[in-house]
Amino acid sequence: MIDLHSHVLYGVDDGPKDLAGSVAICEAAVADGTTVLAATPHVREDWRTTPELMEERLAAVQAAVGDLIRLVPGGELDLGELAQPREEILRFALAGNPGYLLLETPYFGWPLDFAQIVVGLAASGIRAVIAHPERSADVQDRPALLEPLVAAGALVQLTAASVDGRFGSRVRRTARLLLEQRLAHLIASDAHTAAVRAVGLSSAAAAVGDEALARWLTVEVPGSIVDGRDVPVRPETTGRRGFFRRVRPRSG
Repeated sequence: MIDLHSHVLYGVDDGPKDLAGSVAICEAAVADGTTVLAATPHVREDWRTTPELMEERLAAVQAAVGDLIRLVPGGELDLGELAQPREEILRFALAGNPGYLLLETPYFGWPLDFAQIVVGLAASGIRAVIAHPERSADVQDRPALLEPLVAAGALVQLTAASVDGRFGSRVRRTARLLLEQRLAHLIASDAHTAAVRAVGLSSAAAAVGDEALARWLTVEVPGSIVDGRDVPVRPETTGRRGFFRRVRPRSG
């Protein structure tokens, strides 16, 4: 599996405090079946991560883990950061692909110009990847808020803990609706710690209940971003039976 959202870099945001914590996240991700992990530290007012710091810590963690897992760069950008110079923003391109930026969904309120932001990025050749909108109360109340963003070319990234129920029934229900309405395209961990419950994608993939769709969400779509290929067409699901079944995440 390919995980394009994590806070694996130490000492940059609310992820691990030291290199040992970063290595532990990598080891847990590998144990869960992840082969590629994007380092996407917060880039916002309270965490002023610079491209230089992201790149420095990424190199340090990759050197520490060696060939255990492939780490790729990125950043989880607050919408306000898009006012920064374009050359600086693109140093946070998701998986190092200048055609994609990971944007953080605000936890409070819904920006009236969100669709316009997505359209503006698309006009400059950048596709927005919208992180964890299912955790927004506004989206929980009105999933259709995402329709104009997706129509404008955005991809929607669900958090694994939303899909398998670790974030509660309301968030899980919203994640399910977004998948059913074809408004979601990737699953990622958003891992901040090494606990399997925080890192793993496998329980979320199992919760989807459709093997082809789960692979599309955790391998094929993120893999197309990593490799610079066109996003593959979503597979047809095998039916509602078993779709989005409940699983018991492993402890750890």
